[in-house]
Amino acid sequence: MLQLRPFDSLGHANHGWLDAHHHFSFAEYYDPARMHWGNLRVWNDDLIAAGSGFPAHPHRDMEIITYVREGAISHEDSLGNKGRTEAGDVQVMSAGTGIVHSEWNSEPVDVRLFQIWIMPDRRGEAPSWGTRPFPKGERGEGFVTLASGRDGDEQALRIRADARLAAATLRAGESARYSFEEGRRGYLVPARGVIEVNGLRANARDGVAIEQESVLQVTALEDSEIVLVDVA
Repeated sequence: MLQLRPFDSLGHANHGWLDAHHHFSFAEYYDPARMHWGNLRVWNDDLIAAGSGFPAHPHRDMEIITYVREGAISHEDSLGNKGRTEAGDVQVMSAGTGIVHSEWNSEPVDVRLFQIWIMPDRRGEAPSWGTRPFPKGERGEGFVTLASGRDGDEQALRIRADARLAAATLRAGESARYSFEEGRRGYLVPARGVIEVNGLRANARDGVAIEQESVLQVTALEDSEIVLVDVA
């Protein structure tokens, strides 16, 4: 079963420096039907203006994945980590017992990113942070796992949750398949382009909630970039 969540139906908050759209209840946006999807808690579609960002703030017991779509974001945290994550790359922060971090757009252009929060399997572990480049041109065909807490995905950035984040870049007319184990759910967003998912059309930045599907057949109607989370 697939449920389309059009971009214009998402929660929205424009703070000037931050233009945010929320696939799930977040901050001042509340929808009891969109609290979470399995252990996926947050999917924010953020535009952060050049020269601005999130000042230092705390997190605890959450797996936070940042998928940069355009531009770059700079990270600094209370563990002493510093890094710059560019478009096509992914960073993961396991908040664990607590971490304070800032995310700043030090670039001369706006940055566009997805921030994805997944509830961890275990609480109270030591916090950590990591980033890894995944250039779009090197992803190959089909879905590539970028971050995961599942067995067999050791080449991906590790998260402490029974979940997987995968992405695919498809040219118009190309297709990719993704298989789900029984009982699992998915949430898919085209970062750009137009696609069909098992016959359902989705435009850029629409959400597609997935359950009771064993296989996804994704076809690009335009050149497209697709992000998928597979959750328990």
